[in-house]
Amino acid sequence: METNKLKVLLKKFESKIIYNEDLKKKNWFNIGGKTKAFYKVNDLNDLILFLKTLKNKERLFIIGAGSNTLITDELFDGIIIKLGSNFNRLSILNENIIISGTAVFDKKLSDYAAENNLTGFEFLSCIPGTVGGAIKMNAGCFNQEIKDILVSIQAVDNFGNVITIPSNKIKFNYRGSDLPDDLIFLSASFKGIKGIKKNIREKILNFKKKKEKNQPSKIKTGGSTFKNPYKQTDKKVWELIRESVPPDISFGDACISEKHSNFFVNKGNAKFNDMKKLIDFVAESVFKKTGISIEKEIKILEN
Repeated sequence: METNKLKVLLKKFESKIIYNEDLKKKNWFNIGGKTKAFYKVNDLNDLILFLKTLKNKERLFIIGAGSNTLITDELFDGIIIKLGSNFNRLSILNENIIISGTAVFDKKLSDYAAENNLTGFEFLSCIPGTVGGAIKMNAGCFNQEIKDILVSIQAVDNFGNVITIPSNKIKFNYRGSDLPDDLIFLSASFKGIKGIKKNIREKILNFKKKKEKNQPSKIKTGGSTFKNPYKQTDKKVWELIRESVPPDISFGDACISEKHSNFFVNKGNAKFNDMKKLIDFVAESVFKKTGISIEKEIKILEN
């Protein structure tokens, strides 16, 4: 709907909504234009009331760390929701169950588990995002995925209905699941195994060293761009890209990392279309060279 009509509808939330908000600084690529409305919500009751007021009349997108999101330079015709402080809490239940808000960073959850002598969460120290995003994409590394430790999730749909879903009712797959797209994840419970803090810390440190050795850091990148095509080949996607694409290819300031060919980089002022062209070019080149279709892991937000 038009912005003026939206402002009337959401008048009771006006102190928490920014209209025409810039999204460029809200994602790791440092790419993007503005959104019609940006709503940072700190309280579940407010979020439920907001969704019931909106009645699914607008497109919604939940942004976490923005670590694997490429955002259009055009005005996004919808509402971006950012979960705030009350969704950023951690607690222990029954010694080996952690309750986590979905705005918690994956690394923070990993550290919290270590402090409470729980093993099984170490891999999360190397995933650059939030718990909500990790659940959404069944994030993983070092032969572990979020599904391996997940017990249940609490979520709300676009009409404000809150539900709890046990993990055994979710069909997880590689970097995805059958969870509906219209769910906003609120919190989740995870099960760990009692361990020795020193050993857990050493494992985290080893994972971090491996990551730093093989992946770029402290640059404008969105993390892994494509999923590994395990059903088609034993080769990793970075190998397919390295074999199929010139390493120095670039579109504007969008280029491929010298350190890891599945990491695409904004080396200065790349635009949305520059990065999108690079992503499409790489996928097409890999298919032409190998006959293998590679699927994007990164989320692309456009109208």
